Amino acid sequence: MRFSSTFRLVLCTALLSVPVLAQTAGQGAGTANPPLYNTVKQKLLEGKQVFSFTQSKFDIPGYCEAAKHYDFTWFEMQHSTLEFRDVEAMIAACPHVAAIPMIRLPDAQEWHIQHATDIGVLGVIVPTVDDVDRAREAAKWARYPPVARRSSGSGQARSIWGINGINYAKTINDNMLVVLMIETPTGVANAYDIASVPGVDVVIIGNNDLSVFSEFPQNDDRYQVLMNKVHDDTLRAGKIFGQANANYAKGNPLSKDARFFQNGPSFDGWKPPAAGGRSASAPPPGEEDTPGKAAPPKPPTKKDK
Repeated sequence: MRFSSTFRLVLCTALLSVPVLAQTAGQGAGTANPPLYNTVKQKLLEGKQVFSFTQSKFDIPGYCEAAKHYDFTWFEMQHSTLEFRDVEAMIAACPHVAAIPMIRLPDAQEWHIQHATDIGVLGVIVPTVDDVDRAREAAKWARYPPVARRSSGSGQARSIWGINGINYAKTINDNMLVVLMIETPTGVANAYDIASVPGVDVVIIGNNDLSVFSEFPQNDDRYQVLMNKVHDDTLRAGKIFGQANANYAKGNPLSKDARFFQNGPSFDGWKPPAAGGRSASAPPPGEEDTPGKAAPPKPPTKKDK
């Protein structure tokens, strides 16, 4: 019996509409919930908070040391001069260190996501997502068919993760994380539609840029309203919520539901030797709260009283 072209189209559309996060319960028919080698995704699915350190320069010894102490590495390729070959070499130098490698890309282009996944990252972070189109692009290239459109190619990803009997091609879809950043009022307005895109796993707020684009200080009630909407829409879509600024991990009304953060404390108390007195939860240099705009309120001094 021959299938009609119309039936094939309907079938493909139905397959692409299956939420990838829902498939994580098993990595193939008949399997008994094997553990994920993406330990960050496993922790997120268990309801835990995860923290990173930001790697913005090519430094193999520094990277390999810091990566022993965090949940994941936030390789910074939006606001740095890092190239894919730099990240590839750092991942290869200590491929099974504790921190799961993830990259913040400058956009959602196919070749950027293909390069990132081929060199062995287990997560892509896409900034400034304003609409469904950009969200779909991010999800489209991060996973193999039938759920997405990543193509098979060479690279070190298979040799890193396809070990101990693991079939990389058959397991990577379940282990991949697609993280989108909402950083503008337009993105806030479209947050539910963005979060609802199949293949999107995590939606986080880019806190400083949301303050800049909205012109609301982060201690302004109107800013909290924007955050509340992203939080509510993300959870309503069945996805994981987070914040770029790890200072929101506690002490904010949304902290109890926030899971994914840039920077933050190490899991074993380790502190980077060149911290220079900066808080572990501080955003990277250049992405701090905008002076006079987004700075948190200061406690009153005796002079103020």
